[in-house]
Amino acid sequence: MKEHIQLAWRNLWRNKRRTILTISSVFFAVFLALLMRSMQVGTYGSMIGTVIKNTTGYIQIHAPGYWDDKTINNTFENSEELDETLLSTDNITSIIPRLESFALASSGNQTKGVAVIGTHPGIENKTTALEKKLIRGRYFNEGKDEILLAENLAKYLKVDTGDSIVLLSQGYHGVTAAGEYKVIGILHFTAPDMNNQLVYMRLEDAQYFYAAPNRLTSLSIMLDEPDNLAKTANTLISLLGNDYEIMTWKQMLKELMQGIQSDNISGLFMLGILYMVVAFGIFGTMLMMTMERKREFALLVSVGMQRFKLSRILFLETVFIAFIAIITGIIASIPIIWHFFKHPIRLTGEAAKAMTEFNAEPVMPFAFEWNIFLNQSIVVLILTFVAVIYPIVYVLRFNILKAFKGK
Repeated sequence: MKEHIQLAWRNLWRNKRRTILTISSVFFAVFLALLMRSMQVGTYGSMIGTVIKNTTGYIQIHAPGYWDDKTINNTFENSEELDETLLSTDNITSIIPRLESFALASSGNQTKGVAVIGTHPGIENKTTALEKKLIRGRYFNEGKDEILLAENLAKYLKVDTGDSIVLLSQGYHGVTAAGEYKVIGILHFTAPDMNNQLVYMRLEDAQYFYAAPNRLTSLSIMLDEPDNLAKTANTLISLLGNDYEIMTWKQMLKELMQGIQSDNISGLFMLGILYMVVAFGIFGTMLMMTMERKREFALLVSVGMQRFKLSRILFLETVFIAFIAIITGIIASIPIIWHFFKHPIRLTGEAAKAMTEFNAEPVMPFAFEWNIFLNQSIVVLILTFVAVIYPIVYVLRFNILKAFKGK
């Protein structure tokens, strides 16, 4: 076997031009496949991560039936015991308590329906970086009856930092909710829906406004390892039973999930087309190599080499070609993938608009994950091994006399 390996390696470099051409065809297959798949996976991951942090979290806990009937009456009472249970569960890094409902915002002659989010300022900022979305004003401190307004909402109400607005709504169990709040900051969101209607206030202020002391509409949960989403959700279901409604982001953000799945299918289809082109390219190169070496094969068999051993050497040559091409393809792609992993491509125009509608940042980062390199390498390796079937079959079946004549 050692002799066969040495012979196969020497055979590669007897015709350097042919070997380099064959390696190049496999190299570009690996290189392009890695770039394409890394871009797809990175974009999906960025979109999911941004949307989850800005909206639902990976998992949410509600009162039973809240998701189908989002009213202030479908709230649950928060407790230290519940918080301790959640934070002691593996894979959970933080929980964000929120009280969300709707209200009518009024300033002068301007009135508009708004979405009110009562939250813990410190936890919210640590998780969603809410303070970084400020374009004017300041973030929450210890002051009461203060709010942050979304940019377009502030423009519509014709208010700025330092002004006050009146909020009117229906509180817990039908209580009339009314209050005057000072605008301390203006927020900018990429998603138009959020930028047109969001009002943030301290959780205690929201609970007082809606007459719902110590009550929440949701607990948003952030995870350390998102890949273990289902396992963590099942753990919470077993711990909390039927007292709460536990939902993952895939259940809450079905439109986003469907959009990603649809785009992933089209991406895999394009990758499949690339693989087909690559497969024919590799096969064509192998076919050319076989035709060029007809007389060489005939001579070796005629002097006593067994066809099986010759086919084994041919297979080993292909293994060398495949591994050289795959390794060089990975090495060549790493700097590019790493660059766009650290410095994502910023989208503009319609592409950016489509991303912001999902509340995702309009960027296209690449994913730097070992499984991408492994999976694409395996696929190209399989294509290469399939392409070598023809030369091996030819060696096992060819006619020596015809091969000497070049037929």
